[in-house]
Formats: sequence, structure tokens, C-alpha cells
Amino acid sequence: MSTSRVNWTHLVACLLVAVTAVLLCFGALVTTYEAAMAVPDWPATYGHNMFLFPMAQWLGGPWDLFLEHGHRLLGAVVGLLSLLVAGVVWRTGQRPAVRSLAVAAVLLVVVQGLLGGARVLLDDKTIAKVHACTGPLFFAVAIAIATLTRRAGPGLVAQPRDALLMPPQPRAVAATVGAAALVIAAYVQLVAGAQLRHLDAGIDPLTFRWLIGFHVVGAIVVAALVGLLAWVNGGTASVARRWSWLLAAVVVGQIGLGCAAWVVSWGLPSGLLPESWRLSEAIQARSMTGAAVVTGHVVLGMLILGGAVVLWLVSGGLRDPRTVRSGRVPAVRREGAFA
Repeated sequence: MSTSRVNWTHLVACLLVAVTAVLLCFGALVTTYEAAMAVPDWPATYGHNMFLFPMAQWLGGPWDLFLEHGHRLLGAVVGLLSLLVAGVVWRTGQRPAVRSLAVAAVLLVVVQGLLGGARVLLDDKTIAKVHACTGPLFFAVAIAIATLTRRAGPGLVAQPRDALLMPPQPRAVAATVGAAALVIAAYVQLVAGAQLRHLDAGIDPLTFRWLIGFHVVGAIVVAALVGLLAWVNGGTASVARRWSWLLAAVVVGQIGLGCAAWVVSWGLPSGLLPESWRLSEAIQARSMTGAAVVTGHVVLGMLILGGAVVLWLVSGGLRDPRTVRSGRVPAVRREGAFA
């Protein structure tokens, strides 16, 4: 039988990741331009069925309407793709971890859609903050499914029996644990960023300073973990090494964007921190350049989270413990990297 069959599970999972990435970009722009209430009803769009809203009014209407309605349409597409991925995953008999992730993706996309609708119907910024936290979580799950369903390759291949029976090396353990810590730290950073992007108009300056301080410390932790992982994986010619260095480059860019986002949002600091951590004026109106900087900072944070998930998996995360205990060499399916 030919081994060049199309890996439909992985293909559909990658499509889900791609569309989700576009959806997250739209969501970030909706927040940047405060366009969440551009369409005041839900699930309808100005009384129309969401899918039947006139194309000319959408594409030719105000920018806020274009963003919010596009965000809804993309969310619906992601929901359908999540169901498709779950069906294909179960149809092809993927390993239990992948099936669990597929179920989690479906549940998360339903919750995310309901949160988005509630945010509009109730016009509640607290719901918007939660909505901004569950989006990256869904993206991480989609990334994990796509990674685990790809064809066997470096970092995700069946190990020889002797290698499975050997205790893990300290450097390998450090790589796996460090990557897991990076996933958590990157997600917490996105949660902290979501709180800063949905600031209430009357926020207390002390609360604002604490939020900024937490976000800055989080950036230091993420940078330190990425540097550690680049060092740990630096002596190998593995996939983990390449992902570590790629993440290191992205984090450097993210720190630069973070500084630029501060400037376009609140202007240049007037003194040394923390004295300058005062929200003395409203967030500045978004120019095209400012919107690109702030939105790019959010999107790059999402990519860091996705890269951290991949790095964790190629470093040994979610390895099937039954295989290690039994010493059996797992059969590599054509439909995925794991049996």
C-alpha cells in the first residue's frame, strides 16, 4: 500500500490553525479599534441572518462594522472546522490525547462563541476580558492537534526499544519541563495583556501600575525561559533546537513591540519607573501605525504561545506513558505521528 496518502487529519488541523490565526487577528483589531459594539445585536447582524448580511454593506460599510462582522463570520468558520477536525480525529482512530484535544477544541469554540455573544448583548467589558483569555487557549489546543497529527518526523518519531527503557537524561527532562513552564508563562502573559487592553475608564492608578508591573515581570520570565531552552537545546541538532532559537528571535521582537505599544498608547514615560506608571490621560486614539503596533504585539504573543506548545510537544510533552512502561515501539500511523 502506498505511504504517500494525504494526511487529511493533519491537513484539516492545519487549516483550523490558519483560520484561527486570522480570527485572532480580527479579534485583536476589534479590541484595538473598540469595535465590539459596531453590531449591537447577536447572533443576527442588524436584523439579518449573520450569513445573509448583504456583502456590499459589509465590505463598503464603516471599518468597525467590517471588523466586527468579519470576526463573527470567521468565528463561525472556526466552529465548523472544529467539528470537522473532531470527526476526522475520531474517524481515523487517533491516540486518546488527540481525541481529548479535539473534544476540548469543540467545547472551547462553543464557549468562546457564547462569550462573544454575551459580550455584545450585555455590553460588558468583564465578559470581553474572559473572551480575550479563552481565544488563545483554543489556539493552543488547535496547535497541539496539528502538531500531534503530522507525519512522523524529527522530535516526534518512534524511539528504539532500548531508548524507551532508558531513564530520561537530565537535559531532556529540563527541556520538557522548561517548555511546559514556557507554555504557562506565555498564556499568563496573554491574560495579563488582555486586562490591559480592556481597561476601564476609571481605573485606579495603583491598579494600573500593578497590571503593568505584572506584565513586565511576565515578559522577563518568558524571555528567561526562552533563553534557558535555547541553551538546553543548543547542543543538539533537533527540532527542539530550531524552535528554541526561533522563539528567541520572536521574543526579542515582541519586547520591542511591547515598548512601542506603550509609546503609542500612553506616550513616552515622563520619568523613571515606577513613578511614570500613572494613567494620567486616556488611551490615545489609534492611528493606523499605532493600531498596527498594538495589534501586532497581541498577535506576536499568540504566536509565542503557539510556538511554545510545539516546542513542548517536540521536547517530549504528551508522550504516551503506556508505551514507555511496556517498552514497546509505537507503530507510526500514516494518519499521524502517534499510534
